[in-house]
Amino acid sequence: MHDDTIDEIAQMRSQFELPATATDDRYHLCFALGKAYEDREVYAESFAWYERGNQLRKEGLRYDPDRLGAAMRRQIETCNEALFANKAGMGGQHPDPIFVVGLPRAGSTLLEQILASHSQIDGTMELPNIIALAHRLNGRRVVTEEAKYPGVLADLSAEQLLAFGDAYIKDTAFHREDAPRFVDKMPNNFMHIGLIHLILPNARVIDARRHPMACCFSGFKQLFADGQEFTYGLDDIVRYYHSYVELMSHWDTVLPGKVLRVNYEHVVHDPESQVRGILSFLDLPFEDACLNFHQTDRSIRTPSSEQVRQPIYTGALEQWRNFEPYLDVVKQGLAAEIKDYPRPE
Repeated sequence: MHDDTIDEIAQMRSQFELPATATDDRYHLCFALGKAYEDREVYAESFAWYERGNQLRKEGLRYDPDRLGAAMRRQIETCNEALFANKAGMGGQHPDPIFVVGLPRAGSTLLEQILASHSQIDGTMELPNIIALAHRLNGRRVVTEEAKYPGVLADLSAEQLLAFGDAYIKDTAFHREDAPRFVDKMPNNFMHIGLIHLILPNARVIDARRHPMACCFSGFKQLFADGQEFTYGLDDIVRYYHSYVELMSHWDTVLPGKVLRVNYEHVVHDPESQVRGILSFLDLPFEDACLNFHQTDRSIRTPSSEQVRQPIYTGALEQWRNFEPYLDVVKQGLAAEIKDYPRPE
């Protein structure tokens, strides 16, 4: 290491040890030290700081994996073939929205940037509208009360579903420009695809998927500004990934053809073929600008903003292997998902 780099690391470590250093400053220092040691290929030290930062961050949260797992199971129990058959033809018939969903750090920002480079698609941001609607449908209740959502979906009338769909289009217009289609890339919308289909049956959904080891570790080493509370412990990440895969499989079963799964590694290895497939799914013509997405000038507000300003590169695909000795929890917990994950041809 250069002398100035050693000095910067020493200063951060010293600041971390000071009793007066606030907890939020301490975990920020941990993640910064983890990245500093990772950049210098001191992986054992790097992982130790990432782990310490995650532990400190988690202590300040009230994350309950059992509650979240139960919420996903209720989606599977409630949003079945019978519900969608009973509500067929209802909702707003708008073809405008393209929902990009998935886990954080799985490539959703890259897909959004590719799509937003198309002349007929506006990029927006991680819009909160669908999640806000789900909260409204759940109603005010104490924690111990049974959730009303998604069970309440069965009671919604055709008029209500139409009104919700129309309201979504109206309320998101502020974020759009003049293109006929637009991207909503709120990753956690994967939990609400049933609701999306009921109020916007013509909307398309793209599931951004990444290799389990790469996706889980990338989330673990990222200090998020807000949300994604499951990422601050490897055990929690494994449980969440399990539930995510199970729920996405359910949507494939009850809403065949609604969701297009796009694997990050496939996009990196064969971008043109993947982009053509995505645009075909959206009933849009191919445009070269989608392959030159890094030249598209627009605001991006996610941790991946700098990566999508560059052409596609393969360097990030296997970075998790530098930390493989410390990731047995993920490797063992997601053995089936790892085995089934499709490799690029």
